[in-house]
Amino acid sequence: MAGLHTAVHTGLVFLIKRFYRVEWGENWRKYLSVDIVDGAPGHELKLLDRKIIASYLRVGFDLEGGWRTFKVRQDYIAAEKVQMEDDISASVVVPRKQIANYCSPAYRNDSVKLIRNCEYRLFQRPDDAMIPGYDKQTELNLTRPGSFLANYEPLKGKKLAAVVEDVLTFFKFTEPMARFLKKAYQEQDCFVVSSAHPRLVDGKPSKNPRYLETRPDLVKPVRKYIADMGARLHRKIPAHEPVCHPVNAVLTGRRNNPPEGRIRPLAVYNPIHYQELPELFMDFICSLTGKSPSTTGAGSEGALTKGPFNALRPTADLNNALVSFILTGYSGFSSSAGFIGPNMRVDHDISLLIPEIWARLRIQDREPAFLIEHGYLEPLQDFEHNGRKVLASRLGYRITEHFVHGFLGKIFDNPAAVFSTDILKPETQDLEVFVDGVQNIVETQQRVAQRYLDDGSIDDACPPLQALLHIMPLAVFRAVTYMIPRFAPCSAARRCLPRTGTASGWKSSRSVTLLSGSATFRTWNCSWKGTATWQKPSVCVSTSGCVCSGKVESGAGRCLSGFSGWQPGRRSVAAAQNCGVMRGILQVGRSLRSRQWC
Repeated sequence: MAGLHTAVHTGLVFLIKRFYRVEWGENWRKYLSVDIVDGAPGHELKLLDRKIIASYLRVGFDLEGGWRTFKVRQDYIAAEKVQMEDDISASVVVPRKQIANYCSPAYRNDSVKLIRNCEYRLFQRPDDAMIPGYDKQTELNLTRPGSFLANYEPLKGKKLAAVVEDVLTFFKFTEPMARFLKKAYQEQDCFVVSSAHPRLVDGKPSKNPRYLETRPDLVKPVRKYIADMGARLHRKIPAHEPVCHPVNAVLTGRRNNPPEGRIRPLAVYNPIHYQELPELFMDFICSLTGKSPSTTGAGSEGALTKGPFNALRPTADLNNALVSFILTGYSGFSSSAGFIGPNMRVDHDISLLIPEIWARLRIQDREPAFLIEHGYLEPLQDFEHNGRKVLASRLGYRITEHFVHGFLGKIFDNPAAVFSTDILKPETQDLEVFVDGVQNIVETQQRVAQRYLDDGSIDDACPPLQALLHIMPLAVFRAVTYMIPRFAPCSAARRCLPRTGTASGWKSSRSVTLLSGSATFRTWNCSWKGTATWQKPSVCVSTSGCVCSGKVESGAGRCLSGFSGWQPGRRSVAAAQNCGVMRGILQVGRSLRSRQWC
């Protein structure tokens, strides 16, 4: 084997690893063979006289629209996935100790989130069903009775005959779809739809075909039953007690787009990013999304920005989301869809790959601190371009070649080819497009945050969000790096709950009650009076050991230890707890009145 090419050598090792039997000993070679073709050894490897079947996975498209396919390891077996929720869910955050007997002991979060799907059907856009025979699940679903379809071309008569009689294309359909179309063609008395034929709009196929898919766990409940029973047996949970499956990873999806006419670029992210809570919630606040086949444009949109989906003020969802992150300690990762850079179209290929990657990571491998320390994540730094500051640090951290080699190597024979340098560093595709994309994000964050200030909805935000919303509109964001709120709690203090026996906490008559329960912790705050104008950062250490950065030119400041609650009716921002909740405080040149900032 020493003389084989590296890729072939690796693939052979994985093959032997998967199929090796102890009784073979060191004589594994005799179980591998090739056919003799024209008197010479062939090129198809056989094991036990059976051909070895290789599996390939598509990850994006090249510049000509061709598939980028990569061979997966011979010992790779895809994870069995059960979709737990889609667009509409009900969730609750509970202290882990209250359900510890029903959860996996491997996770040590102080609190956990439980989710229940509120939908019977999932609103699907099957992009790949345009290719006959490719999306087998969609072809099966569309042949079932009771389907709800949108933007599909009704076929009958000559239109249907053109589909069925095109033998070279028709035979590619799966058996259920082919039988379905052929039956309608023979009966000639009804309309029918084909999964590969969206509705024609101005002579072109719609890019937004939709249908309602009955939840897979309801169609095949045995899959979820097996998963529950496996967890029950592994955790030794009695039959009369429930099995809980709390959230243990958060990976949001980003739709990115290249520049297209008047639509600005947004394809600045590589396949996987990690953001600390301030940067993460800047993105959540503005709900920025790229151009999608299902929308007419791009910008700040999504369910959080549309009244028909959500009649509450956005602050209600943002408050609950932030408190959830703080209580649970979940890390904010995200994956890219659509485009990576202006040239690499990936659609949802990476989104589908993420569960396969995360399912193979050890729990410690999912921790940002571990990934950063060992070079699996790298921070993006601000830089100068044509005399302008580019705030690339807003994008947080991104995966590196070390991550690709260490973790994608569990899936692919040649992981470095899957995520090459131009994918890991989108700016290398076109620096001008990258710069404009970052500026697009920054400007949108400033514009949306200003709306919260203008319409008064900031008053409904919980304390750290109020601080963040005041900071986001600043054009000199990174010039005051030390002023960015740090919401990520440290070590043992992941609670924003009031001290036992006190009435203090994050609750107000103007907002949804966020928290319940109790915990013991220490907090610090700084009370600022007058107008604060910030210069070079200095450091003030409170008696509780937290650090507050900043320098007051006018006005007065003092650093205290203890707790200051957010009382009803007071325009104040309170300490979340003794946990480095902020890198510093406040905003440049704005009257702070008697606000208290945590």
